[in-house]
Amino acid sequence: MLPHAHVLVADDDPLLLDAVAEALTTMGADVRRATSGAELIDQLAHAGPFDLVVTDVGMPWMSGLQAIRSTRAAGLATSVIVMTGLTDERIPAQVQALGKDALLLRKPFELTELEAAASMLLSAKPS
Repeated sequence: MLPHAHVLVADDDPLLLDAVAEALTTMGADVRRATSGAELIDQLAHAGPFDLVVTDVGMPWMSGLQAIRSTRAAGLATSVIVMTGLTDERIPAQVQALGKDALLLRKPFELTELEAAASMLLSAKPS
């Protein structure tokens, strides 16, 4: 469960965005949504801080990886789950480079995998 966790979900696929947001809401999280890299950055700036960001890699304007790297450079160390259906062999290393509080989920994934990843990252955060 993710009681009262403040979570941002970003994906340009409205069906996946809804499914992920609903799954996290069912677990007790307070979920905000973004449909592009620009919205992701805007939400981080104006609705944060977030306990967890769940982002797609491929989105308009700025990829999820670019957005998270930008937030890391600005000093925001939010835990992140990076989702992708892309087969680019560089993506796992790029996610790993974000730090120990970043995980990769390959699409398609089961919602139970998302829930387990979110629970693991949030339970590792200091209270």
